[in-house]
Amino acid sequence: MILVLASASPRRADILRQGGYSFVTRVSQADENIPAALSPAAAVRRLARRKGQAVDCGPGEVVLAADTVVVCAGQILGKPENDADATRMLRLLSGRTHHVYTGVYITDGSRETLFYERSAVTFYPLSPSQIEAYVRTREPLDKAGGYAIQGRGALLVRRVAGDYLNIVGLPLARTARELEAFGF
Repeated sequence: MILVLASASPRRADILRQGGYSFVTRVSQADENIPAALSPAAAVRRLARRKGQAVDCGPGEVVLAADTVVVCAGQILGKPENDADATRMLRLLSGRTHHVYTGVYITDGSRETLFYERSAVTFYPLSPSQIEAYVRTREPLDKAGGYAIQGRGALLVRRVAGDYLNIVGLPLARTARELEAFGF
């Protein structure tokens, strides 16, 4: 049996390796636009399924896809478009608690499972100079919500409630339990 990761995310690959999984990567070219009318939980599940279904699943293969968003003050924050967008996101997150949702889709071509996890993250209040310095590192630019908790973004975080790896991009413990049903 072959596990196929339908993601270009190095963080998701690292999390799977941390869990002891061997896998191949097939990057999904699925549309990642978030439908505005959906709840965060519905949005990440829909996007994870879309990504997983956009990757071929051959005999003996199991496809795993995921999508993560950050939600603060009713706004869904994906990846920032540029430095100004990252700055806007970090100002919004400063001194507040937000939620991180990750949707996970797993299929072997004949059956599938779809779930999400939600974690809470509280930021310290951030000064404009702290935000500017962090954005200059370029780390925020390919991360949902404009920060990487596993990187320098950890310096912004006051508290975490829930699955830490969910915040990084893949709730490993729940994913492992779901993969067991597919023979892993």
